[in-house]
This record gives sequence, structure tokens and C-alpha cells, in this order.
Amino acid sequence: MNNQNEHRHPEHTRNWKPFHALSRTLAASLLLACGAHATASVDNPQIGQLLWSEEFNGTSLNTSVWNTYDGNGCQINLCGYGNAELEYYSPNNLSITNVPFESGTRALAIQARSQTVGSNVFTSGKVDSKGKVQVQYGMIEIRLSTPPLGTGLWPAAWMLGVSPQTWPRNGEIDIMEMGHRASVRAAAGSPSTDRFTGSNVITWQQAACVPGNESCAASTAWQTKNWYVPATSLANRFVTYRMYWLDNQMRFTVVDNGVERNMYDAPLPVNSTALQAPFYLLLNLAVGGNFTDAASPGQVTAPLPGTMYVDYVRVYQLDGKGSVKLGNQTVPEVGKFGVFTDTTAVNSKLVAGTSSDIFLWNGASSGAGNTAPFEGSNVIAWNYTAPGQWFGGGVQARQARDLSNFRNGTVKFRIKIPANVSFNIGVGDTYTNQNWVNFPANTTAYGLVRNGDWAQATVPVSTLLGPKVAAQSLLDVFMISSDANRLPASTFQFAIDDIVWDSGSTVTPPPTTPSGPTSVTQTSSTMLQFNTTTGSWADVHYTVNNGAQQNVRMRLDGSVNTYVAGGLKIGDVVRYSFTYWDTTRNFAVDTAQQSYTMK
Repeated sequence: MNNQNEHRHPEHTRNWKPFHALSRTLAASLLLACGAHATASVDNPQIGQLLWSEEFNGTSLNTSVWNTYDGNGCQINLCGYGNAELEYYSPNNLSITNVPFESGTRALAIQARSQTVGSNVFTSGKVDSKGKVQVQYGMIEIRLSTPPLGTGLWPAAWMLGVSPQTWPRNGEIDIMEMGHRASVRAAAGSPSTDRFTGSNVITWQQAACVPGNESCAASTAWQTKNWYVPATSLANRFVTYRMYWLDNQMRFTVVDNGVERNMYDAPLPVNSTALQAPFYLLLNLAVGGNFTDAASPGQVTAPLPGTMYVDYVRVYQLDGKGSVKLGNQTVPEVGKFGVFTDTTAVNSKLVAGTSSDIFLWNGASSGAGNTAPFEGSNVIAWNYTAPGQWFGGGVQARQARDLSNFRNGTVKFRIKIPANVSFNIGVGDTYTNQNWVNFPANTTAYGLVRNGDWAQATVPVSTLLGPKVAAQSLLDVFMISSDANRLPASTFQFAIDDIVWDSGSTVTPPPTTPSGPTSVTQTSSTMLQFNTTTGSWADVHYTVNNGAQQNVRMRLDGSVNTYVAGGLKIGDVVRYSFTYWDTTRNFAVDTAQQSYTMK
């Protein structure tokens, strides 16, 4: 399924290549980090505690968890949501109701109808958890049913990366979708749309950058068995879809009548950094579109109204991994913020390959260099080999960063580059605004003295941001490019290191307090509620019986934060601490660890 900037292309190549270039030193360190979990497997998963669930048992949709859609995509300049869909999504097509074919079960009902709204002759429903619930690793389990699909209905339960990068760089995970075109179902013996369900993963891959696929989206479903064909129709009966997700592997299954079956013949490798970042959830029932055989309203044969029921969505710990965070995760940075540094003392920093990516934009003019680091063991080093061509690259955060506290500060960086090379330094926000400052050749600018050795430049943040870049939502936190008016006339090597944003104010390291305004409340024999009364954001960090630590953003309601941990039992020992924003002292506070034994 696709959302903003999301076009489904079944013809995408399945070849994978890394899409960013690092210095040799940095690349080696990241490979070691990735190899640390090579023994973990999704084939023999160890399912841990329940981290989060949405049971849809209430009287109405929980809007603290779900966003609803109201439109046909044109409201975001993407009519048909990039897939030529025919429906108008309306909150009126969503409800929490009793399931007519399973007594005692309440579920989210998403109903597609033959109903005219504006230029659309169909309506349906769609929800997502963007900005409210995000998941990284674990076992995601969704129990749902689909209506008779005929031609034209397209139900989906899927995920998108929370990264502000556009699709497909942010990554897409389709846990399930149905309603495929006949040409796709032919590989499985041409079952009906009600007897064919599949999964898919889409990422940006250089190898997929071919004519006709300008988005460079690569699909794991390309020429690969990625489906389940049941013996009987899936219409109006529940099955359970599962995705097992670790930092090195993914596996998709469907549990039908108590038997778990694989979608793919083998686990998928996680070979895109997009799949190692948090994702948010989406549930919808589309009508028509290029995924189906209904390109126009007259081609829709599905009996309407048709209702998709979602009984629950659950996230479990998998092999000691998995996290669920609630609420907005963008917190203002303070003090000194490291973009790329090893040893400089900072309050927080990005780590390449974990919280940031380093991009080399023009591989035709530049490649990996061999300049030694200025500090630490990592360096961004490139070799320019094509006189007369442009060069460029940068450090991009995987999540938007709020650097609004730095408007009166400076950005300092070390660079080793010949004096006769003109270049620009820039930043960019999530709204696509950019600003650049120029470093002319053979000139001392912003304190940068170029004598063939490492030197430091200091640029005022106000100058670097310019009039348009939003400091509260930065994505490209450091960029470098050639000067378009004076391209290099000869080959050279250059390197960048120790990039630090400095707010100009001294921030005392956060103290550890005995407890702070925090507490826990056991609400049942299986549930423990964590509480804070801090008036701003708060995270809870907890373990159960010395298991893997969970780090969760709590739900803020007024001045009170809460989070409920479920799946516990009498005798479980829960050790916990909090991190919260102290609005009086203007910094984050870490509390001392405490423990609670379930009664």
C-alpha cells in the first residue's frame, strides 16, 4: 500500500545495493556493528512480553493512537494517493462495532461504500498512527478479516518509516494486502482475489534506478513467491498476520485455522538502513487503483458495502528486541549537538548508520578517500576525480531534529581541502527548504585558514539557516557542495570531521534524582501503570525479570504522563526509571532505578 509519494511498481528489481557512501574507516566500523547480531533468527523466534496493543474494544476510535483520513489525496496534491485509487476516505466509514460473524468480538470496522463525494463515487476508511505510535523491531501481530473483494477492493495492513525522507527512502512494509491484479495472481495458479494474500517490503535501491522507475523503489515481491493461497475463501473470517522483525532479518506469516504459514519461502535480509528505523502503522480498505484490475469505477465488481474488520494489533518482544514509542519523538536539543564527532564532549549526537546516514550525491565525480581522521577513529573522506564536474554530500538525520535552541549559536566543523577549491556548506529542513553559505577559493571565510592541513570553520547558525530553514525540524544537518560558479579544475582529496552545533549556552549535565514526580500503579494482576506529573514529555525505561530494557515515550494528557505495561504476572519483578523534561530547569532529568513486584 502507498501513501504520500508512494507508487506501487511490481516490476521493481529485487537487487539490493547500499545507497550511501561512507569513508572506508567509517564503513568498516558499521559493518562490525551490523554483524554483532548475525546469530539472531526469525525462523525460531523467541516471543517475549507484550509491548503494546490496540484491542479496539471501546465505543469509538482512540484518536490518541490513530489519525483518520478525510479526502481523496488531492488535498495533499496527490490525487488517488499515488496509486490511482478511486475512493474518498472519510472518518464516517470508520467505527468500533460488534463483528456479525463472530459473537463476542468487537473490532475496528472499515467500510467501503458506493457513495458519491465530489468527483469520487466510492467512499472508504483509512487510519494511521503517525506521530502517535511508532514501532521498531519485535513481532507485530494483526488479526483481521476482509470482505468479498471481487475486482476493486484492496485491503491492507502496513507500515511506513517515520523518517521525514520521502518514499521509498523511508521504507514501506506491507504486512498484508489483498485484491491483486490477475496478472500477479497467475504465478500462484490464478486463485480468486479472496484466496490470495501477500506481503511486501519496498526500499530505495540504486540498482532499481532504471528508466520507468525514477523513484528507485525496489520490491521484495518482484519475481518472488510472497503469498499464501488458502483452501477456502478468506472473506468474512479472521486470520492472523505476523511480521517477525529483527535488525538483520524479516519474516512474514499468516496463521489460518491454527496453522502458521510463511508468505516467503525464506526470511528476508534487512539490507537497507531504512528497515532499521522506527515505523508507524496504517490500516485501510482502498477501492480501485493500479494494484487492482479496476482502473475506473465501471470495472469495480466488489459487492458494496464491504467491511474489513480489525480485531487487534499487538506488538511483542522478539529475541530480546522490540520497542514501542508513543507521541511526538522530536525533543529540542540543548547545549552542544554532535553531527559527526567521536571525542568532542556534547550533550547528544548522531551516530552514522544508527541515527544518521552519510550521502555522497555524485558518484561520477567522487569516491572514498583515504584522509586520516582529525579526531577519533571515523572521518568523512572523499576523493574528487572528475575536474569540471560538481561534487556534494552530507549528513542526514534519520529523524527530524529540533535545533531551535541553537539560533544564536554556531556550527563548527573541521575540514581538510585545498585552498583553490570553492565550496558551499548548507542545511535543510523537512519542508525541503535549504540554505547555503559560500567559502570562496583562496580566501579566509568564517575563520577557515586553508594551509593544507586540518582547519576549523565557525559559521553563525543564523547565517546558516537563512530566512526560511526551520531550525525546529531539521533533516539535513550538514551538507557540502561544489560552487556552481567555479567547479574544480583538478583532482583532489578532501575530508570533514568533528561537526558540532554549539548553542552558546552551558548546559549542566542532567542530575540523577532519587525519584522525581513519578509513581507506578498496579491496575490488574497483569498490568502496571507508570505515571509522571512533569507537565512535558517523559520516557519510561523498564525491564521485567532482568530481561531486555524497554524504552517507551509515555502518553501526555494535560500535565500527566502515563504508560501501561501489559502481559505481566504475579511475582514478576519490574525495574524502572524515568527520563522527563524539567520545564523549570530546562533540561532532561534521569531518575534513579526503582523496582516493583507484581502482586
